[in-house]
Amino acid sequence: MSEMTIRPAVPEDIPLILSFIRELAVYEKMEDQVIATEELLTEWIFAKGKAKVNLAFWEGKPAGFTLYCFNFSTFLGRAGIWLEDLFVLPEYRNRGIGLALMKTLAKEAVDGGYGRFEWNCLDWNSPSIEFYKRLGAVAMDDWTTYRLTGDALMKLPGGR
Repeated sequence: MSEMTIRPAVPEDIPLILSFIRELAVYEKMEDQVIATEELLTEWIFAKGKAKVNLAFWEGKPAGFTLYCFNFSTFLGRAGIWLEDLFVLPEYRNRGIGLALMKTLAKEAVDGGYGRFEWNCLDWNSPSIEFYKRLGAVAMDDWTTYRLTGDALMKLPGGR
């Protein structure tokens, strides 16, 4: 495993983070939905501290990333980790990078006393689903994710 390193992102990594986000969007067939900019990522990840990023490198070359934040379980009475994105470039897959990134977050959850480590996965993404099952993850089939964004989000508090 000496070929692989994982480290927390620093502000200078913002262009790399955005490139990974765009690559992930292409993989998920959602590239038209990416409106993130380097400025927005810098503000929300580093200035406001609302998310964290780990970067994986293979022989010194960027290979993958995780972007995550923290949530809270009222039932457990403690925080958890919410994995927003996990992505490994195609040419670096099947080298243990995704597993190492997941282990890094699991260690943070265990060391921090967090109650959960959660994420979503697209229904059609069978390679990822199988990977998560091998980790021991369980699909929450009885839950449906809802989302407010754009105009619907702006209207709810009495805006526009």
